Amino acid sequence: MIITKTPFRMSFFGGGTDIPEYFYEHKGAVISTTFDKYCYVNVRHLPRFFDYRTHLTYSKMEYVNDNCEIQHPAIRNAMDMLDMQEIRLVYEADLPARSGLGTSSSFAVGMLNAFYALKGKYADKKKLADEAIYLERELCNEAGGWQDQIAASFGGLNRIDFSGSGYEIRPIIISPERKRKLESNLMLFFTGFTRFSSEIQKENQVVAKSKTEYLSEMYDLVEEAEQILVNKMKDIDDFGRLLDRTWKLKKQTGSKISTSSIDQLYELGIKEGALGGKLLGAGGGGFLIFYVPEEYQTRVKEAMKELVYVPFRFEEGGTRIIHYTPEEYILKK
Repeated sequence: MIITKTPFRMSFFGGGTDIPEYFYEHKGAVISTTFDKYCYVNVRHLPRFFDYRTHLTYSKMEYVNDNCEIQHPAIRNAMDMLDMQEIRLVYEADLPARSGLGTSSSFAVGMLNAFYALKGKYADKKKLADEAIYLERELCNEAGGWQDQIAASFGGLNRIDFSGSGYEIRPIIISPERKRKLESNLMLFFTGFTRFSSEIQKENQVVAKSKTEYLSEMYDLVEEAEQILVNKMKDIDDFGRLLDRTWKLKKQTGSKISTSSIDQLYELGIKEGALGGKLLGAGGGGFLIFYVPEEYQTRVKEAMKELVYVPFRFEEGGTRIIHYTPEEYILKK
């Protein structure tokens, strides 16, 4: 039996510039972090006592005798890619899927990690990130960028740069005190709306001609945000103010990024003392993150009392195996 634990991510700056159609031509970069909310993938070979060969449990339950019968596209394609047979897979998570936290990519990374371990093979973090990108973007043909798979695999607070030659991960060097202040000034709220990121991405592909200009400005903000984090002479609160700028830019890149309800919630947070914030993920719903100085946090929490407040801490580990019991397995002819 194998159990993997894979973190979710929150993306602060540069989202949208991690899409190949953009960074192959221009260059992209994001600043993101993983945090202490996880998905868990439990995999083992299914004992041969049943009238089905594979049993899957996620938001649905599937009992199948052939991989081609599997409805879940990521599981089906991953099992074909790694030649997985006769398994029981159980997915659990600390937070809801389709909520802007890269949940589907965290699942993809954690599942691949578990599959390799079940086969008795080691897969390093880059291999897991690369193969999760290939699984979701190519085999499953889902629209979107590359940052989620990379963040879930490597973990930590990073700047990730994208270009025609691939990607580079640069951990952000920030003092522990400064990092704690950043962490304590961020407040996460669940709006209650969930949606498929890939569907939002597809709908947002039909946008104004100036989308590239907005993405270019968002790319420039990555450098500015990184300097705020690493330079002790700069006011860390400027990170929050910059979030407000990038959110306003992001809303210009697609008609489905925000909704009137989300706009109202955002403006209410700003009114009560937040310096900035954004909706996490591709848009349309999910989680709102606000940067709020400590003295205004009670007011913001009260203003958002109809939403679920989610305390969190940053994490550094990325995907990991938390239980490993090797199994002898011989494919049934």
